[in-house]
Amino acid sequence: MKHALHSRLVREFDTIEEVFTIGGREFLLVRPRNADDLITEADYVKDERLPYWADIWPSSMMLAERLLEEKGAGRTLIELGCGSGLCACAAALSGFDVLATDYYDDALRFTELNTRVNAGSAAKTMHVDWSAIPADVGTFDVVLAADVMYEPRYPAMVASAIERLMAAGGQAIVADPGRIAFPDFIAECSARGLAITDEDVRAFRSGEIQQTITIYRILRQGL
Repeated sequence: MKHALHSRLVREFDTIEEVFTIGGREFLLVRPRNADDLITEADYVKDERLPYWADIWPSSMMLAERLLEEKGAGRTLIELGCGSGLCACAAALSGFDVLATDYYDDALRFTELNTRVNAGSAAKTMHVDWSAIPADVGTFDVVLAADVMYEPRYPAMVASAIERLMAAGGQAIVADPGRIAFPDFIAECSARGLAITDEDVRAFRSGEIQQTITIYRILRQGL
């Protein structure tokens, strides 16, 4: 039986259901069929927002694969930019207590549905603007992000968010396909006492699409 949220989203959006095989496990994701259909002039004029969340990116698939290899039981995790929820699904299945966040409220609704379907229960969700992290959001054992350095202003915002949200003894796990702004992110992390301690390079291949995705582990310097 379809959940009521599924019925609402299907009524409101032209949706597609896709199966992704990640780490030998199948994920059934519901998402908007075409992200371009979601572009609005008002959002773009306001802050140049584009609905990147509606696509499933290679970095998200590789990061989800990594998450399925993690032991999450007893650990908290926050995702910065959850999109349609693939990584949140994988994190929940690995036992993490997940808080999925995004700047788009619609992304949170799809993530709620997709985690309910794939992980057995809906992940907690929250609307979060990286430039103004809510004071009451707390800190987390893992701060997660996949392919979020696609605008020049984002490296500083994401580094600051990681610094704010990472618990003592925690870590950030960030997947990137080689965005031109990523070196700026490394510099912004260093300025905040954060250091990359591990680089996990993974090859993504799907048809004619081939990408090299690097998954970075970030800790506070000196730990």
